[in-house]
Amino acid sequence: MTERSETVGRGKTSRRRRMFIWSMVLGLAVSMALPLTALVIPASQAQESSQQADDKSNPRSEYWREVRRGNAGYSAVKGQETDVLIQSEGQTWRELRDGPVLHLGLWGVGSILVVLAIYHLMTGGYKLQGRTGRKLPRWPGIDRFIHWYTAVLFLVLAITGLSLLWGRTLLIPIMGKEAFAAWANVAKLVHDYLSLFFTAGLVVMLIKWFHHNIWKAYDFKWLVSGGGYLGGGHPPAGFANAGEKLLFYTLIFAGGAMVVSGLYLLFPNWGTDRAGMQLANVIHGASSLICFMFICLHIYLATIGSEGALEGMVSGEVDEQYAKQHHPLWYDEIMKGKGSDYAGGGSAQPAPAAPRKE
Repeated sequence: MTERSETVGRGKTSRRRRMFIWSMVLGLAVSMALPLTALVIPASQAQESSQQADDKSNPRSEYWREVRRGNAGYSAVKGQETDVLIQSEGQTWRELRDGPVLHLGLWGVGSILVVLAIYHLMTGGYKLQGRTGRKLPRWPGIDRFIHWYTAVLFLVLAITGLSLLWGRTLLIPIMGKEAFAAWANVAKLVHDYLSLFFTAGLVVMLIKWFHHNIWKAYDFKWLVSGGGYLGGGHPPAGFANAGEKLLFYTLIFAGGAMVVSGLYLLFPNWGTDRAGMQLANVIHGASSLICFMFICLHIYLATIGSEGALEGMVSGEVDEQYAKQHHPLWYDEIMKGKGSDYAGGGSAQPAPAAPRKE
């Protein structure tokens, strides 16, 4: 009897253990399966639940979504776009202005300066093949005044404008933020006010010199030969060679874009919205850089890069040999009595003799 009772007790204990073990296994399986039940919820329902949670946590979220879309609201201030709080396209403009415009401009200007330096070190510039001492009148006084008036203003505008464009990249590391901020305040005022005087000079210059810069068939030969600066003799050229004409048309198109876009920036109340101002800013920066690169080339070729060229814009006269080398067709016209616009006439005159030492 005792043995039977012990056997029954051991059986009950064994069943309890098995029930306990299976209960643990079942509980563990359920706890592992519970996270997977989220997959049963449809994706749209999950997104809706997430959206509702966001709205509950931030009741103004939908309001700011509307603001970021550029939708107009209400403002007591009257004016163009005063009811638009945020224009998201401004970030696109900033990336374009601080990206391609800034960096390509740096590379472009730097490349031209490096190429000119290498050319000058290798060749020493384009020299005259002996001076004759006879002078040809080339630029009258009014033309020289217009040239230097416009040139000086352009250089001032280039220094102030490019320092604002490249200031964060080049000047702040050198000057520091406080010094650059002080400079930027002055540079902007100088740039804004002098730009109007420069525009007047540029317009007068382009109108007055247009007849010198009409494109001719022989100008293509000048371009193909590199103007003689790379060897190969003296290509045909009239009063203005093809290189000078390219600069002239650059000032018409790129310079025109620079002036018009600058006026939009200078007078933002002309009815231009923020998108228009951003476009004008990009056009102004790009066209200014194009003009500046051509002017760098022009300054070199008109000074140390081409002997005798600067004399024409200083005294109004050039050596006869300069006319033969750089403007042979114009020289032929002068010799035939047809070519000079200078009030003093077109015949070659000997240079004044040096004073005799006592």
